[in-house]
Amino acid sequence: MDHESQTDHLKAYGVSYWVLSKGTKVKWLLNYRGGSFLLPNVEEIKKELIIRGVSYEELSDAEVSGILELISSPSQNMQEVLLEKAPKIAVYTPTGKSPWDDAVTMVLTYAEIPYTKVYDTEVLNDELLLYDWLHLHHEDFTGQYGKFYRNFRSAPWYIQEKKEAEELAASLGYDKVSEAKRAVALKIRDYVVGGGFMFAMCSATDSFDIALAAEGVDIQEAMFDGDPSEAGYQNKIDYSKTFAFTDFLLERSPMVYEFSSIDMTAKRKIKKELDYFSLMDFSAKWDPIPTMLNQNHTSLVKGFMGQTTSFNRPEVKKNVLVLGENKTNGEAKYIHGIRGKGFFTFYGGHDPEDYQHRVGDPPTELSLHPNSPGYRLILNNILFPAAKKKKQKT
Repeated sequence: MDHESQTDHLKAYGVSYWVLSKGTKVKWLLNYRGGSFLLPNVEEIKKELIIRGVSYEELSDAEVSGILELISSPSQNMQEVLLEKAPKIAVYTPTGKSPWDDAVTMVLTYAEIPYTKVYDTEVLNDELLLYDWLHLHHEDFTGQYGKFYRNFRSAPWYIQEKKEAEELAASLGYDKVSEAKRAVALKIRDYVVGGGFMFAMCSATDSFDIALAAEGVDIQEAMFDGDPSEAGYQNKIDYSKTFAFTDFLLERSPMVYEFSSIDMTAKRKIKKELDYFSLMDFSAKWDPIPTMLNQNHTSLVKGFMGQTTSFNRPEVKKNVLVLGENKTNGEAKYIHGIRGKGFFTFYGGHDPEDYQHRVGDPPTELSLHPNSPGYRLILNNILFPAAKKKKQKT
């Protein structure tokens, strides 16, 4: 899985998942040649590797023993992690066609990793309990329809999606979309607290935390929910309820394409060609969890924009681990934390291989980016629940 040897990093994860789904365990060699996978040397697996176009090397028993001995050495920042079972994956996404694509569903499809779509009905019916890992689609949990009002309020897709959201909320017993979305956010919170793994990208990150912090508070303007927002609502925000963010200020105007001060999109002063974020280096033996999440063939990853591009560093809670950051702009790009018995990871930006994805743009063709470091970070999170965990020390 290093830079020089692997022809398709993304499909390599799919093969590892496939092996796990067959009931065979996989060893993930953290920090060894880009985070390589050690698979049994059997014909069925070799055929699958060839079919999917994944590079591999055959090793003798003596060579394997030598590698594992090297990895176990106290002088090496490496670790062997056993992956035990293929996690059941749910993607929170509407069933209808959206005017944007979703990076996670694209990479899961490309890597041939199966997943099930769920949305508000399934979440509120406690069906998340059937899954080990949940991804949140590009979503607005605040009930403000993505803050697309200014530019798209007359667009047919916006009008149709608003209508469908209102009908769905009513069918679920809620008077407002914002109330239904908050109920969904609370169910997702309970899923994580109970031991689930949750991964969110772009606007699903900050809008999720805002929904939790604004529980019982009306922060929506009349064009979103039919009545004015609550007077002085900023002072009623409860940051203790959030997963990752604190002390943020909400964006009140419906004419501004922004939820709060969490997002760094409008504050960025970085040229596209210089936009990179660096992955933090952790001790593989003492901190296997962040090490797993940061496995890559490079420590410098191309930046990419989104409605929520990255996170204002001072507004990230102190107990949340920053996995990737752009120091020059004071922003966190990739963060991870623990909530109750579960884990969450937030990844800023919309599409790791489409710098500034806009509504209506065509989806990324991942066959053109089989070695994408930005997409590898997503797939690290997919395999994370498969690992036998050790207590984190950081």
